[in-house]
Amino acid sequence: MILFDYLVNLSIFSLLVSTPLIIRSFIKQTPLKKVQIWVGVYAGIVSIILILLAVKQQGYSYDIRYAPVILVFAYLGPIPGIVTGILSLLTRLGSNGNWLPAIIGWAVIMFVFTILHIYLRRIAPLIRCVAFFGTYIVLYMCTVFTFHILLNQPLFHFQYLLFVMLGVIVGGLLIESNERLRRIVTERKYMERTLEESELKYRLIAENTSDLIMVLDGDCTVSYFSPSHQYVLGYQAYELEHMGLRELLHPEDEGIYMIAVERMFESKESRSVTMEFRLKHKDGPWIEFESHCKPVKGEVNRIEHIVIISRDISERRKAEEILLQSEKLSFAGQLAAGVAHEIRNPLTTIKGFLSLYKKEHASLKYSDLLLSELERIEIITSELLSLAKPQAVQLTRTDVKELLEYIVELLSPQAHMNNIQFIKVYGESCFPITCEQTRLKQVFLNILKNAIESMPEGGLIQISLHKEAEEECLVTIKDQGCGIPEELLAKLGQPFYSLKEKGTGLGLMISHRIIEQHNGSINYQSKVNEGTLIEIRLPLAE
Repeated sequence: MILFDYLVNLSIFSLLVSTPLIIRSFIKQTPLKKVQIWVGVYAGIVSIILILLAVKQQGYSYDIRYAPVILVFAYLGPIPGIVTGILSLLTRLGSNGNWLPAIIGWAVIMFVFTILHIYLRRIAPLIRCVAFFGTYIVLYMCTVFTFHILLNQPLFHFQYLLFVMLGVIVGGLLIESNERLRRIVTERKYMERTLEESELKYRLIAENTSDLIMVLDGDCTVSYFSPSHQYVLGYQAYELEHMGLRELLHPEDEGIYMIAVERMFESKESRSVTMEFRLKHKDGPWIEFESHCKPVKGEVNRIEHIVIISRDISERRKAEEILLQSEKLSFAGQLAAGVAHEIRNPLTTIKGFLSLYKKEHASLKYSDLLLSELERIEIITSELLSLAKPQAVQLTRTDVKELLEYIVELLSPQAHMNNIQFIKVYGESCFPITCEQTRLKQVFLNILKNAIESMPEGGLIQISLHKEAEEECLVTIKDQGCGIPEELLAKLGQPFYSLKEKGTGLGLMISHRIIEQHNGSINYQSKVNEGTLIEIRLPLAE
């Protein structure tokens, strides 16, 4: 019967220990102030319940009330332990006699446990439980022998200590398992939160960067396209899902790309590779990208994915072209200075003597042809000098319309002879700009002369002038000439590049330079056998 009573006590104790632990795992709230004291009070209530279920033996009350006391001392320290001990002692004194052994035994246990905790506070709580229970056995046996309590029933004392030990073991295991589970859950929540924050950061980067991010699988199919593809290439997400990277690649770049990707998948090293290729925009044009390819190894230490980060280098290419153009201009200027200086003086002498010789020998064959060719050489040397020699710029406030009217009037006889008609369309009455008139006239003269020369069979040249923005005017000159192939438009304005049989390329080159000096821009649009459209933008004066 005594054994059954102990089992009931142990079961109830286990339930009372596990109940608050389980409740705590479901309730998320701010911890109570002085929570250790409240835990001590709860442990004291547990002790009271255990005392009410105590085993009576010859006037003495035996229970496992010291199991919660030992646990509280081991896990929370002396103050909560003493609180638990006081509640259990008061209940013990109120429920049974033999106060002296109970009071003295309780006082000695509280004192020794407090001293012991000071020395054991750096040790794990479960080990402290073992130390406290061993100390309790010694103190309990001292009390038994001091007050001669049931000395003739050693089995009874053994059962009592056994169930106190079981109570400490069960309570300790319940607390430790709950704490370990709580730590696991906390760590998992922390990892999930960290992973979610990390994923959010990466998603924030991937969705807001202008770089293209792709993930290539082992079968060379793309498993991920970043949202930037929509802004850079114009394709929607659902369109990219049914497309492969090879469908976007320029045919000339596809072979190099496939060889590089296959080598990366076959390689055992996750070495990054940088390559350049062109991707097709949805509207048709090709965009050049610089791509960094990073192989990613899988679980079997093999390359399973390749992360490709591509950046649009169109602007960089334009900057490189501008730099190259500037270097060409600088070289052309140096070359022009030397050539013009060496040619002009003997050219003047030759032309002078040829003119005198023609006067003396009027019937000289080919004299006119020789003089015309010498004049052409003079024009070329003059262009070289204007390119090489820095010109003193005198800026004045001028109306663009007046400049165009002057050049049109100047070229009207030549246009009339070639059956060409000028059509003028002016959007405003006045287009004031700050410029060097002579040089800007040279630009319009070069462009209109080229337009006339491109129309040997005659036609119309439309000259339009209007404001494109509040601070900018747009001059467009459109002819009906032979046109220029699209792949050659980028070369216009380069030194010594011309589409005309006897052209030098210096006219457009000088025109580009003059427009740039006036903080303007010049663009070309052309189709073969349809004509050319030239757009010149200049800043308006305030």
